[in-house]
Amino acid sequence: MKMLGSFRKDKKDEESGSGIPSVVEKAQILQEARTFNETPINPRKCVQILTKILYMINQGETLSAREATEAFFAMTKLFQSKDNNLRRMVYLCIKEMASIAEDVIIVTSSLTKDMTGKEDSYRGPAIRALCKITDHSMLQSIERYMKQAIVDKLPSVASAALLSSLHLSKHSPEVVKRWVNEVQEAANTDNIMVQYHALGVLYYIKKNDVLAVNKLVSKLKSNLKSPYAHCFLIRVACKVLEEEGGGRESPMFAFVEQSLRHKSEMVIYEAAHAIVNMKFITAAELAPAVSVLQLFCSSPKPVLRFAAVKTLNRVAISHPAAVTACNLDLENLITDSNRSIATLAITTLLKTGNEGSVDRLMKQITGFMNEISDEFKIVVVSAVNSLCHKFPRKHAALLSFLSNMLREEGGFEYKRAIVETVITIIEENVEARDTGLSHLCEFIEDCEHTSLATRILHLLGREGPKTATPAKFIRFIYNRIILEHPAVRSAAVTSLAKFGGTSDELLPNILIILQRAMLDADDEVRDRATFYYHVLCQRQKALNSAYILNGLNVSIIGLEKALHQYTLEPSEKPFDLRTVPIEIQQVAESALKKVAAATGDQVSKTPEPAKATRQDIYAEQLAAIPEFARLGPLFRSSTMPKELTETGTEYTVSCVKHLFQGHIVFQFNCVNTLNDQLLERCRVKVETADGFEFVCFVPCPKLVYQVTGTTYTLFKLPEDPGAVTGTFGCTFQFIVKDCDPNTGEPDDDEGYEDEYQLEDVELSVGDHVQKVMKPNFGASWEEVGPECEVEDTYALATMSSLEEAVTNIVQFMGMQPCERTEKVAEGKSSHTLLLAGVFRGGHDVLVRAKLALVTADGDPSVTMQLTVRSTDQIVSEIIATAAG
Repeated sequence: MKMLGSFRKDKKDEESGSGIPSVVEKAQILQEARTFNETPINPRKCVQILTKILYMINQGETLSAREATEAFFAMTKLFQSKDNNLRRMVYLCIKEMASIAEDVIIVTSSLTKDMTGKEDSYRGPAIRALCKITDHSMLQSIERYMKQAIVDKLPSVASAALLSSLHLSKHSPEVVKRWVNEVQEAANTDNIMVQYHALGVLYYIKKNDVLAVNKLVSKLKSNLKSPYAHCFLIRVACKVLEEEGGGRESPMFAFVEQSLRHKSEMVIYEAAHAIVNMKFITAAELAPAVSVLQLFCSSPKPVLRFAAVKTLNRVAISHPAAVTACNLDLENLITDSNRSIATLAITTLLKTGNEGSVDRLMKQITGFMNEISDEFKIVVVSAVNSLCHKFPRKHAALLSFLSNMLREEGGFEYKRAIVETVITIIEENVEARDTGLSHLCEFIEDCEHTSLATRILHLLGREGPKTATPAKFIRFIYNRIILEHPAVRSAAVTSLAKFGGTSDELLPNILIILQRAMLDADDEVRDRATFYYHVLCQRQKALNSAYILNGLNVSIIGLEKALHQYTLEPSEKPFDLRTVPIEIQQVAESALKKVAAATGDQVSKTPEPAKATRQDIYAEQLAAIPEFARLGPLFRSSTMPKELTETGTEYTVSCVKHLFQGHIVFQFNCVNTLNDQLLERCRVKVETADGFEFVCFVPCPKLVYQVTGTTYTLFKLPEDPGAVTGTFGCTFQFIVKDCDPNTGEPDDDEGYEDEYQLEDVELSVGDHVQKVMKPNFGASWEEVGPECEVEDTYALATMSSLEEAVTNIVQFMGMQPCERTEKVAEGKSSHTLLLAGVFRGGHDVLVRAKLALVTADGDPSVTMQLTVRSTDQIVSEIIATAAG
């Protein structure tokens, strides 16, 4: 009744309006804390001051040790009051100030008295506060009280003791382990929360002993009365399953599956959720969990329906066929009064539906799109995006649906998601190009978001000229030049210039529009218009390709450093762009979206600012080494390190190849996995391949346990420009010193020489080529010209499909596929692969590979007609010869 009365007083305080002030002054509160010393104590006033102190600390206000200590000592006077509310606030403040104030152990006796006293409302909070201020040295003095509290008949006291034990075990695990018998007794209690907390402590004590954890699950799985404890035990069982790699035959899996028939809905859902999230789960193992979730879909409780449909949504990503049986129940949820449930039901159906149901689903979605928030609309758009990849032939219906959504009201993120989805459809499906671009053109007529308008104009400039009737897009671009603000006008001028650089028929009209744009009020618009106008007036395809259709393929950070270096060392020689590192081609955004669609994740909404690439970091590290300082700009580094040792060996070594104009640096990343050895003067001896000249080593002075060290080996490339490949044998050499495993200090100064054989390192043609994206491959092809062209025909007898041939050619040549030719259309017997790159020395290389699938004696094989163009004849021959 006392506690009930205190709660009533709290309610009166709330109604009277005594809340936290919007601005809390630290000095004022610390001054008010002196009220604690007054006699008699005013409980209500002191509660308000303690509330302010807690609020101030939780808002991030910093208290000095002196300030905190003074307030803490003043607060200890409040133990004289018997007011329940005040005592509870004192406990909270002790916990918050335990790590700030000094000499907090002064309240130990008061807390111990409350912990063992007769006032039940004090005991639980006192235990929590006491354990917060107790360190390892003092823990033994309260160990007897903690054991008694763990088995206390009052659930609030037992739970407080168990949770405090869990916190104490982080810095005193050995002491808490001695309480295992009491914790075991608490685990057999009838109270659901005490049993749950006891199980948590038991698991923490035994988690490093796999056998003990197995016994714990086996012993408790049939004796648990708490649904919370049962859910926790399911998670423990799943962790054991994951660590042991057990399957359906494991008793752990049997326990989880058995939990699907539990009387508690919470336990049933936890078991179903655990099964569907297991790695390498099969459709047969999924079936019972999906059946349970299907039943939940028709539950009268909204929370169960939401949980079921959300879980099915995740299952549909990896096992759409398993969820197909729930489609009827999911369709019933489309009209659910809870819009979150309806949205998840729709997105799940989009993932599991067949091609014939797409039109019907689109109509159903349209009916409730206006009733949900932008956040859920974005989820629907993401599901439509995955549907585009699944059923490309349904692009017309999907684009129509998305264009209708674009016309509706919505925020920036919602509009951006739709635009990105339409762009993905255009990029992935050539047949959808005209329709998609038309929808986007209509959108920018009334688009209020600058970034979206410029994104669409950029796409128009790249894809518009490839359409059957590019002239119809000029009007939309021209409207942007005369109606929009400078950023959009500038993007429109660039887009227009790309049409002029591609189409001779449209060029005269475009030149007139550019002339008008040269009179624009904005500097950027005028400069762009002037530049593009004079380039287009030359009517040279090479100029159009170099300055309009294909941009600079250089690293922005590398360009900045090269220009800065050029200004530090004045020279009459003009700045050469070939000294700037080539931009590394990242994973295409559309590919990221595919991965996101497949995994259910969201692609980053905000574009990341330009940052140093892996190659920029390598270049900076190599330039800091005196032996490599004068090698010139770094041309290319390996995409991924090549492992030269097997997993689990005493030493692990991986290699990264760095190509310069006339040299190659082998970077060896070494790890010592033996804690009783210290390695010194580590290096990798590399056997010289034909024509390659060894220059020097850069050894690693010391290699301690589990710390990566790096050693380098420098070679000069052969004088013969055609000698670009080789095999290098590698041996890891070092001096071994035995050391103390605990301190890492060597036992003596002397050691002995030893060596470790590594796998060979291969240098291939692809290592000499940097990938470069050419948005307009045809223009680049004409720009390079046929002067250094090499053509030959090859039979790829080991490859049985066009997809396999494309993958192997791209991987072997190390070049960038252009115009999405790395994808082979379904059912085609011929394909043309377009590749672009820059060969070491700054020579542009373009490859056109015409592939045909032929069948001889029932065995399919691929024939390839390869045409290579480059600015250097030898480079063309190297690339062509490599393919053979």
